[in-house]
Amino acid sequence: MTNSAPHPVQTRDRSRLQSIAKIAVFDTAGPLAAYSLLRSAGLSTVSALILSGVLPGVAVLGSLIRHRRLDAVGILVLAGIAVGTVLGLVSGNARLVLMEGSVPTAVFGLLCLGSLWSRRPLIYRFALQFMGQDSPRGREFASLWQYEGFRRLFRNFTLVWGVVYLLEAAARVVIVETTSTGTALAVSKVMPYAVAGALVGWMVLYGRRARREGERLAAQAEATQAEAAQTEPAQTEPAPAKPTQPAAQRPKFALSASR
Repeated sequence: MTNSAPHPVQTRDRSRLQSIAKIAVFDTAGPLAAYSLLRSAGLSTVSALILSGVLPGVAVLGSLIRHRRLDAVGILVLAGIAVGTVLGLVSGNARLVLMEGSVPTAVFGLLCLGSLWSRRPLIYRFALQFMGQDSPRGREFASLWQYEGFRRLFRNFTLVWGVVYLLEAAARVVIVETTSTGTALAVSKVMPYAVAGALVGWMVLYGRRARREGERLAAQAEATQAEAAQTEPAQTEPAPAKPTQPAAQRPKFALSASR
């Protein structure tokens, strides 16, 4: 009888393909295609931007229904869509609608920097949530927090993420103000994934370098301790026994003590 259960590698690959398809449909290609179609149908720039911007919100709501929980990223996405929609409806200005991506980006950057004064920085919390707090990998990851080098590593990660996301929010504003609506929309849909991908790649390289440095220092400390143990005289060897003197030759304090 053959086992028809899917292989873990196949399951993981299928999950990755689903994530890529979700990003393409709801976050990047989908909104761009919807904007072009809506503009071709005669809708105004503001209306087309608002309607095409609904697709990422649909993805967030679908994840909420499926998993019965809403993470911090989903909250920021919905907040950005709401801000852009309100600004577009009130002002009728397409550039203000395009600013909606800058709002969650800037808020996320500020949250990263603010979490540096909390017990756990934000990027560490995201990493733990991604691994699963109750999984063996997550428990092993959480146990590493006791080491100063590990804590410093994730504080550095969080600091860099916060600064980069604030710079991204500023760059979005500049792009919206200096380019056409279509170009600004395309950049706003691609930029978050380019920035996040670059940060994740940097984290991997930085983490590997920090691990190698830690292993080098640990090996160096171990070698130093071994060398010190070889050069120091043994302290646990028993002292040689003294010959017993006859009672008549013992010091007087010894004799008096034995009476």
